[in-house]
Amino acid sequence: MSKAAALRQMIEQRAALVCPGAHDVMSAKLIERAGFTALQVSGFGLAASYLGLPDMAFLSFGEMLEFTRNIIRAVDIPVMADADTGFGNSVNAMYVTERLIEAGAAGMNIEDQQFPKRCGHLEGKQIVSIEEMALKVRACADVRERLDPDFIINARTDAIAVAGVEAAIERGNAYAEAGADLIFVEAPQSPEQIRRVVDEIAAPVSINLMDAVVGGKTPLVAIDTLREMGVARISLPVGPLFAAVKGMQTYLAEISGDRLAEGRTDLVASFAEFKDLVGFSAYRELEQRYLPRFVE
Repeated sequence: MSKAAALRQMIEQRAALVCPGAHDVMSAKLIERAGFTALQVSGFGLAASYLGLPDMAFLSFGEMLEFTRNIIRAVDIPVMADADTGFGNSVNAMYVTERLIEAGAAGMNIEDQQFPKRCGHLEGKQIVSIEEMALKVRACADVRERLDPDFIINARTDAIAVAGVEAAIERGNAYAEAGADLIFVEAPQSPEQIRRVVDEIAAPVSINLMDAVVGGKTPLVAIDTLREMGVARISLPVGPLFAAVKGMQTYLAEISGDRLAEGRTDLVASFAEFKDLVGFSAYRELEQRYLPRFVE
């Protein structure tokens, strides 16, 4: 079974598939090792970790594709890409869909914000017309049918923050009719809104949660409760990134003032763990096999 087919099967179960957000290859490897069965590339995380900038459309598609391809190659679980707004109009979005399928992505998010887009939990969002986004979804769906019918198109709407939950439901149904496999309703503001969008949108529904991060628009609801509601997918887009930042802050505070973190093995991974994570032993074996006069 292909990774896209496996992802499609998990989403169609509508059993709250949890997809942590990867902001680089190391975080993707750790997500896989923790036992998660799929992951989401976090555009927020990529912008922050590679550029040190907010999620406000500073990454080009070429950069996004390169970073995403590296993540896909590094793990064996399905990877959903972040296509932002499709990096242009419907024709541009078709090209983006082609390249992501070629890269091995199992699916992608594409959203109805105006360019330049921004993180769904930030203020100042604007959305395109329902017609424009539906046509963009249809264009991407045509590419999907030609190249990989199992590839997941996750159409995101930011309408709740701009026009209310009724508009989000209307858009979700329009995008599903246009060919989206999954509808990502961004930033519902209550459990009641989550239940309503799940019940009233004629397609599997995805939401994201900020988890331990303070400041998200969506209240935290237990995974089991979301599963009972029928939510198909839950992304935790920035938790791994914020955890990494907190970990580095804690370590750097410990060594500030010319100190050493002697004995503080709780602050860092061991050298052996890290070598295992990056596959060091496999490359040592290749050196022994293929390099002349190999020195131990």
